[in-house]
Amino acid sequence: MTAIKSTKKINLALQGGGAHGAYTWGVLDRLLEEDEKDLVIEGISGTSAGAMNAAMLVSGYTTGGRDGAKKSLETFWRRISDVAAFSPLHKSPLERILTGWNMDMSPAYHWMDLMSRIFSPYETNPLNINPMRVIIDDMLDHDGMRQSSLIKLFIAATHVASGQSRVFECHEISTDVLLASACIPFMFQAVEVAGQHYWDGGYMGNPSIWPLIYNCDSEDVVLVQINPISDVALPRTANEIINRMNEISFNSSLISEMRAIEFVSKLIKDGSLSPERYKDMRMHLIYAADHMHHLNASSKMNADWDFFLYLKEIGRSTADHWLKNHWRDVGVRSSVDIRKKFLSGPGNQPDHGELAERLKIIKESTTGANPPAPVNEPPAKPVSTVPKAPPPSKKPVAKPAAKKKSK
Repeated sequence: MTAIKSTKKINLALQGGGAHGAYTWGVLDRLLEEDEKDLVIEGISGTSAGAMNAAMLVSGYTTGGRDGAKKSLETFWRRISDVAAFSPLHKSPLERILTGWNMDMSPAYHWMDLMSRIFSPYETNPLNINPMRVIIDDMLDHDGMRQSSLIKLFIAATHVASGQSRVFECHEISTDVLLASACIPFMFQAVEVAGQHYWDGGYMGNPSIWPLIYNCDSEDVVLVQINPISDVALPRTANEIINRMNEISFNSSLISEMRAIEFVSKLIKDGSLSPERYKDMRMHLIYAADHMHHLNASSKMNADWDFFLYLKEIGRSTADHWLKNHWRDVGVRSSVDIRKKFLSGPGNQPDHGELAERLKIIKESTTGANPPAPVNEPPAKPVSTVPKAPPPSKKPVAKPAAKKKSK
């Protein structure tokens, strides 16, 4: 357990990403091991798989504290894997040896992908059967969620008619709300909640950070990232093009929110906005680019239990590394440079950040030097770094990033 010397409140922002949500499970599992006297989770905003993780954590926490939350998360992912064992997408041991965790060599995956582009779920699944409904109904403590005020919960879904994000709060959470947040329109019929229809929340908020800004006291937000923002390889095949388009569209709202947070911080620093009226948010990032880069979009459909455990251990290791290296920044400063991480312009190749990490990985894979660290060890390079800041003033403000000349 990491030595944490002072009680600090944080908010969590959990991205969606199908089976890759098991990585977030690992992150949460590690964070929940910290004593409540040291680390307090005030609010959680989640989308799609992030919404599932958030709801299971809060539901389990309501009935059994941190141990209950850990147990609820593990049971949830175990039940998903058990149901998927009867799916045609389930990989045999030989397929796992030959193709790894990705599903792009699976005939069943390509067949289902093709069918989803020819027929709608209203044609292929007219009875609207979703195995997730049974799991959520069984596991979600609906009454406890409505009455709980221990952890604030915000779940995002996309309103089909208006194209706007709809954020549901803890007392509104139901099985339908969670299914709506994870409703990929090519795979499932739109989910009806209170007479309105919704699709996956990732289209308009993956995840939504603004509910944490408006409704929580803590000014520290820890983003658990699943989907890559940058990709140095040019997509050429049809699947590569579709996958890259999805990455861009599912990250667009996040980048917009990051731009707004960085802009407000700059205005507060310049004295144009009053820190008494506006929050100078401190952003933190838990992301394992070095371990996740080889997993393509097809692996998000892989519900094999061994794959879930593999992702969980990556999540735990990355969260442990963040606690050891960046916990001191919580309540003081951001531990990720928003401009360099999320707002690098076209043609720029920053000297650090996700794109630099991916370039380094590609270079090392071609030379055979410095392979990535084992899963059970912290990554050799911090997920995100910022220049060492001077001791904070009474009311710390975000330090603006220096402008970088384009080459």
